[in-house]
Amino acid sequence: MFQSFSLDQRILKGIEALGFTKATDVQQQTIPEALKQQDLMVCARTGSGKTAAFVVPMLQHLLTHKAPNSGTRALILVPTRELAKQLLKQCQALAKFTGIQSGMITGGQEFKFQAALFRKNPEIIIATPGRLIDHLKQKKDLMEDVEYFILDEADRMLDMGFEEDVLTIANACSGKAKPQTLLFSATLQQRGLKHVIKQIQNDPEEIVVDSFRGEHSNIEQHYMLADDDKHKQRILTWLLSNEEYRQAIIFTNTKEKTEQTYHFLSYHNVEVGYLHGDMTQDERNHVMTQMRNGRFKVLVATDVAARGLDIQSIDLVINFDMARSGDDYVHRIGRTGRAEASGSAISLIDHTEWNLKAAIERYLRVNMNHKYVKAIAGNYKGPKKVKGNGKAASKGKPKNKKDGKKGPQSKARPTKGKRDNSNKKKPTSKRTIWGDGTAPFKPKKKPEA
Repeated sequence: MFQSFSLDQRILKGIEALGFTKATDVQQQTIPEALKQQDLMVCARTGSGKTAAFVVPMLQHLLTHKAPNSGTRALILVPTRELAKQLLKQCQALAKFTGIQSGMITGGQEFKFQAALFRKNPEIIIATPGRLIDHLKQKKDLMEDVEYFILDEADRMLDMGFEEDVLTIANACSGKAKPQTLLFSATLQQRGLKHVIKQIQNDPEEIVVDSFRGEHSNIEQHYMLADDDKHKQRILTWLLSNEEYRQAIIFTNTKEKTEQTYHFLSYHNVEVGYLHGDMTQDERNHVMTQMRNGRFKVLVATDVAARGLDIQSIDLVINFDMARSGDDYVHRIGRTGRAEASGSAISLIDHTEWNLKAAIERYLRVNMNHKYVKAIAGNYKGPKKVKGNGKAASKGKPKNKKDGKKGPQSKARPTKGKRDNSNKKKPTSKRTIWGDGTAPFKPKKKPEA
């Protein structure tokens, strides 16, 4: 199938060595258009094969166009270190027989070592925005020879607050000539994305292969109700003991919860590791190597692991804490069901997370199935009433007179000729009213001697 793209034989040899026999949908639609040197904005979900969709035409461009200068010719910008490392590995594999060199620039590495890497002039640089900005401050013309600029997971970069950095880097890449720019995102409706596209791309063609909304049909999505974190721990041990899986990831929202859950599972003799943003790059690499080598079956992680983590044997994802947004939820469950394989995602929901779950379901246009296990069922059964959007219906405030509630019965109208002073306003003594709406207590009078 890849032969139909008229690619260089050295690239085809690399593709064959990786065992790719059939191009995925995103590869079929993106590669021919990218080879036309057209700017593209591509909407494709995680695990759809989009890495090869932009690396293959990039390699073809570098092989068929002579280098006008000696600097870096292609830049791939990604949101996280983990994704950068994954991309470097696949990029090197696809370019194995071409002689094209790649390098990685991310946080967690020595600045001097990375500066030395730039001096070697690798054709391809894979970088995270923050660290690349640090290098550009030292040398402004570092990226001026870039001919091919790729933004992978652009929506995530904007979520992480990198919009200004992305625009600065794009401007640095346009020093001599504006590069061909390919932008990949799980959604093209991300806030601020249109502004970025307008600034860095030239009349781009839009390719929507599949959106994360309503996708992941190969992943079974469930939720289980929980009373609190202690109850969630009971559910967690039951799931890890009774569900069939090769490897699993448990997501939490904080590093403290990550370490707490790790120690809880270790105490219960579960082979487990953990990963969060405060760990050094060497520590992260060590954990991921152990995970890939099967040293442990379970990984507890924050969202730092939701991007760029590609382990084919992960077939169970558990959200100990519900994801804070629909986008984060998608990238969490996207760690399973890779390359069209099947997987399962289970979210543990307490009373504070019901509305968040409902909002994510509505945003993604999916319905999570309720998974009930009598042996570990708790007291929380979900809201008694739900609104049309799936959120819990509030009890509401008691009606006052204006809302239609009857007030006290009015007194009978006085007879003619007699004056009724019963409703006449009586004079009241002045008293101090405190800020909270109450009045001070009156001091008791001292008894007379």
